[in-house]
Amino acid sequence: MNKVRRGRPAAPPAGAIVLRPVGVVRSPFKNPEDLPPPAFAPPRFLDRAEGEIVVFDKFAPALESLEGFSHLIVIFAFHRASGFRLRTVPPGESRPHGIFATRSPHRPNPLGMSVVRLLVRDGPVLKVSGLDLVDGTPVLDIKPYTRRDRKSRIRTGWLKDRPALAR
Repeated sequence: MNKVRRGRPAAPPAGAIVLRPVGVVRSPFKNPEDLPPPAFAPPRFLDRAEGEIVVFDKFAPALESLEGFSHLIVIFAFHRASGFRLRTVPPGESRPHGIFATRSPHRPNPLGMSVVRLLVRDGPVLKVSGLDLVDGTPVLDIKPYTRRDRKSRIRTGWLKDRPALAR
């Protein structure tokens, strides 16, 4: 049986983590302000938002067999975020929450994740809907969304008292 080590690590791991973009987002949203916070978006707003993920030619062979999946998990960099906070007050909230309990882009490592619907693959271009990313967002990884990713019996923490999100 694996034991979980308790306590704080003595120091961060040595060495840098290097991430390279594998593609870029083409979106109708040119600025972060063009995207309403999910709690305030009109119903089905993001479902109707379509755009493209353009995978760089060097990585295009990695798309083989992806068209058989209906949804994708997109890992991206919050390239417009500057600095980070450990606590933030989310839109529509009056009290702060720890940054790891929010979807704020102002994180120690400005990484984000989004689930989109794959409409069609056209060579290195993925046409998608449910896009909630701004134009020019660097894509770091793409993964198929599978049954394993669907969870039941989830807890939503401080969000439990909020109305359902528009997505």
